[in-house]
Amino acid sequence: ALAVKFAKRQRSPHCLLVKEHQVREGADIAHPPGRTLFVLNVPPYCGPDSLSRLFSRCGHVQSVDICDKRGSGEKKDKLMSKFFDQKTLKGFQVAYVVFRKPAAVQAAKALSQEGPLLISTESHPVKTGISKWITSYEASIVDPKELKAEVDAYMQDYDKKMAEEDAKAAKEEGVPDEEGWVKVTRKGRKPGLPRTEAANLRVLEKEKQKRARKELLNFYAWQHREVKREHIAQLRKKFEEDKQRIALMRAHRKFRPY
Repeated sequence: ALAVKFAKRQRSPHCLLVKEHQVREGADIAHPPGRTLFVLNVPPYCGPDSLSRLFSRCGHVQSVDICDKRGSGEKKDKLMSKFFDQKTLKGFQVAYVVFRKPAAVQAAKALSQEGPLLISTESHPVKTGISKWITSYEASIVDPKELKAEVDAYMQDYDKKMAEEDAKAAKEEGVPDEEGWVKVTRKGRKPGLPRTEAANLRVLEKEKQKRARKELLNFYAWQHREVKREHIAQLRKKFEEDKQRIALMRAHRKFRPY
């Protein structure tokens, strides 16, 4: 347990739990064992710069990664975008401090025997309150030129990747493998083609015929209403005739025991 304080005026120290990061060889490429210090219970106000300055007295700090929870530490192949890959971490986090030499890890663990370390000093103050909010707001303002350059670079990489996939699919199309199976590509037999002027005219003609049929049905709607009215009138007339016939049968009914 490593005791730290935000500033001198703070009375109660905060404890960082540190240990040497140990995993199977080759399982964590980004955080190599022997040179990585695993830090738990990192407060929200303690960023990568603060941790790097805090452990720089033990040796040269190569990198500091702060995560919301303990991860596998997979290697980052692509550069993270500062516009789209931003993630705000809330609450207490974990950190991986990678040193250049293995001896620095043991020196960092020995810091627990010293007094509380200060995170915010006069030479390196940590911004809080209004000044922190102003800095966060200024950092959130996007530069249109930088954003356009990043989007253009991403689209160029995407177009290049899609062209390579199309070329590979065209090369493998119709070619059987060792067992005689033919791979079916994601494209259909008739790929979509841009509409010509004749195709547009045919579509417009179909729409016109559909509207004409709809108008014709609406024109003859009164006939359907008249047929329904006549059918209802006939049902009512038949109902009245049936009532009269039943009443007449009841009137002529007599008791005939033999």
